[in-house]
Amino acid sequence: MPSAADRQRAAVEMRVTARQLFEHALAEASIDKAFQRTVDCERGVLRICEDLYDLDSFRNISVISIGKAAHSLLNSLEMQAGRRFEGIVSSSVEPTSQVRGFRYFRGGHPTPNAESIRSAEAMIKSLGGQNPESLVIFLLSGGGSSMVEKPINDEISLDDLIATYRTLVFSGANIVEMNAIRKHLSSVKGGRLARIARPAQQVSLLVSDVPDNMPDALASGPTMPDSSTVEDCYTVVEKYGMLEQFPDSVGELFQRHALEETPK
Repeated sequence: MPSAADRQRAAVEMRVTARQLFEHALAEASIDKAFQRTVDCERGVLRICEDLYDLDSFRNISVISIGKAAHSLLNSLEMQAGRRFEGIVSSSVEPTSQVRGFRYFRGGHPTPNAESIRSAEAMIKSLGGQNPESLVIFLLSGGGSSMVEKPINDEISLDDLIATYRTLVFSGANIVEMNAIRKHLSSVKGGRLARIARPAQQVSLLVSDVPDNMPDALASGPTMPDSSTVEDCYTVVEKYGMLEQFPDSVGELFQRHALEETPK
């Protein structure tokens, strides 16, 4: 029968092994490691998983990076493909350093701020002039819902938008229900950013904190076909009694059933 000292040594070894396994798994799950596995660039040809993009064949290439991991995503892309891109970055934290050719915004989280609006406007303006010879690379991560935002109606002020977000958070609705409303009140969510970038070729790289079968839930799916509908929004608002809590500019859209459908 093992002695007390033997049992103690075995327990220490198990803790050391468990920590080593945890640290290895954490390192393998890093954004840099993920990019090393899925992204590389040789002789001007960018490979993303199994897709190939001859960068010299595009008239212009833009990168849009959004979310809590926006800076890490851009840095990893640059490590794999070189400093050849330009674009826009919106995150809730300041970058440790900035990449030349990129405009940086510090969007709000968990509610939008003025920088969230400015970053969305910059993206809309930048993506609006694309053509079939353009390539847009979207880098998306969690938290992007609040960091890049522009209401679908100019009557909705930033204060109204923040009040709406707070109503959603405290309503009792789940994240899918809240996102349905966010998407339909936004000019950039629910696939609308991808629609603005047409007819450019587009590719999205996602660092996801949502289930694999729900890509449109990440950052409210700015480049994904939206699985929610206008009717879902009206149902959710009625279910949780939100109409009376919304600011007038938002409540009026629901009263008139004036929401427009998102791209499918």
